[in-house]
Amino acid sequence: MSSLAWCLTGAGHWLSQSLDLALARNDVDFFLSRAAEEVLALYGLEGRLARRPLFLDRQASSPLSGRLARGDYGSLVVAPATSNSVAKFVLGLSDSLVTTLFAQAGKSRVPVAVLPTDTAPEMESVDPKGQTVVVRPRPLDLAYVERLAAFPGVTVLTSPETLAIWLERR
Repeated sequence: MSSLAWCLTGAGHWLSQSLDLALARNDVDFFLSRAAEEVLALYGLEGRLARRPLFLDRQASSPLSGRLARGDYGSLVVAPATSNSVAKFVLGLSDSLVTTLFAQAGKSRVPVAVLPTDTAPEMESVDPKGQTVVVRPRPLDLAYVERLAAFPGVTVLTSPETLAIWLERR
């Protein structure tokens, strides 16, 4: 089993479930966007990453992406992925730790799994206070998810359950 680079973005939707899956493994290094740091705190989940390899978005050049190029990780997981991250992936923007890791994974032929938060025209989510809210992604966000699914080497997942199945194969 090769190591996983796991990116967390600023998404609250499926955050707890994604963390459960990642923390059930001993081969995961975490890479957090700045927004992920904020959202983990909002949901009271920041303590769950204690004693785990953790890298934060602090450098403009994202030198950590070189770890993918040299083969330190067998796969990259972005779960959950915000609509902002998905749009940047599709448009080829590499202006943060997470987007640079995604780009480097493609250049290094490292398999990528992405669990976008926007997978259906209407979904239920849970806010930081535990209340259920209805989320209606914009058609543009759904279109970007569809475009991302056509990228070579990228698997777009539709739920934490499909992420669990993907992880079982790693």
